Amino acid sequence: MNEHGKSDGPVVPLKSPNKAGQPVAEEAEGRGPAKGNPRQQNAPRTQRRQDAQSALERVRLAAARDRKMRFTTLLHHVYDLERLRAAYLSLKREAAAGVDGETWRHYGEQLEGNLQDLSDRLKRGAYRAKPVRRVYIAKADGRQRPLGVTALEDKIVQRATVEVLNAIYETDFLGFSYGFRPGRSPHNALDALYAGLLTRKVNWVLDLDIRGFFDSIDHEWLVKFVEHRIADRRVVRLIQKWLNAGVLEDGKRMRMEEGTPQGGSASPLLANIYLHYVFDLWVRVWRQKQARGDMIVVRYADDIVLGFQDRSDAERFWKELTERLRKFRLELHPDKTRLLEFGSYAAENRRRRGQGKPATFDFLGFTHICGKKRSNGMFTVLRQTIRARLQAKLSEVKAELKLRMHAPIPEVGKWLSAVVGGHIRYYGVPMNYPALSLFRFQVGRLWHRALSRRSQNGRVLWDRMYRLIDRWLPPPRICHPYPLRRLGVIT
Repeated sequence: MNEHGKSDGPVVPLKSPNKAGQPVAEEAEGRGPAKGNPRQQNAPRTQRRQDAQSALERVRLAAARDRKMRFTTLLHHVYDLERLRAAYLSLKREAAAGVDGETWRHYGEQLEGNLQDLSDRLKRGAYRAKPVRRVYIAKADGRQRPLGVTALEDKIVQRATVEVLNAIYETDFLGFSYGFRPGRSPHNALDALYAGLLTRKVNWVLDLDIRGFFDSIDHEWLVKFVEHRIADRRVVRLIQKWLNAGVLEDGKRMRMEEGTPQGGSASPLLANIYLHYVFDLWVRVWRQKQARGDMIVVRYADDIVLGFQDRSDAERFWKELTERLRKFRLELHPDKTRLLEFGSYAAENRRRRGQGKPATFDFLGFTHICGKKRSNGMFTVLRQTIRARLQAKLSEVKAELKLRMHAPIPEVGKWLSAVVGGHIRYYGVPMNYPALSLFRFQVGRLWHRALSRRSQNGRVLWDRMYRLIDRWLPPPRICHPYPLRRLGVIT
């Protein structure tokens, strides 16, 4: 496919892996099927940038027009100077350097020359991906999550490539897939799940956990999936270079036979492509042909929640999905994958059987609980901040306050204002006000302890502390409307 929307080579149609149909999540959201990816921003800084975006729009239209088309010439969109420059400018300024030690600011001192050299190397096939520097961050449960710090030029090329590939894959991805997609956020997934649980006949929830998903992606299968749409061997080789670059840990370079390092710009898209063919298309057909009752699906990357009307459907789906994933070198975590009774009648049914309250499940930072509305006693879904997440964040604040103990109060206040404000903006959903208040109170208490330790008098009076808290810590508030109201506005 050339930049004018015409083919420079043979376009080979592939057999569609599954029959088309309405995505499951779109039924849960109460809206029609997606019409393709959101349109690109139409406010370019230069005429050349506008031309580059127009070329991608033609690619998107061609992809939407023919879902079996394979694109034979895409690399020239990647090494376009305007796209590489935009990719560089979109990177975080203060991000950690990769194995080459190159920083965003140093690279920008000779930006035009560096980008021209990078574009030339991409054009003639001389670009080489560098290994990813492995680091670990603490998880809420105390374990360590491996992350990859990608070299700066690899980040730039990956950002540019993802922008090009999104023009194609956003026309393919299904409505119930929300993770790391343009115009979609975790709260879109949370809204869809909430709406599905309230508006569909859901009595059972299957909470899925794929064991070590990002570390288990099979490279051979991934390349096959990419080639369903991408026939440009130069772009496929780019992806293979990133997959084969390996990981640098403790000074030793290790070649990875499977997995995509988390932290790279391309990793989320490649993960979505993998699960699109392994899970999304398969589950859509399963729902259409196998499910006897209602069924909802919400997926955010590898975090997946499904709702079923009938327990027999849920158990049969669980068994068949296990076999399906095994074919593609994936497996469900036996301890974290759970089937639980949940929905409008769960509390009454369990009370009648003498089984206690319905179990809860976690999704995207929130614990989902069977509850009742205060106004009429009708069933609703309570969403509260996961306790472990809240405690982990407070532990981070405590550690950072210890480092900033002797910093000026306005400086620490501005930082804490950003921390508390960001927490409230994400977790500020209806009926979660008590958890927001608790977080703000605990941050204020930790700040008081830090100020008291540095005070010559040994403590800071609470009258003064309350004034500091009111001055710097944003008050708790609900930032998100009820999901059904927001979805009603969207549709």
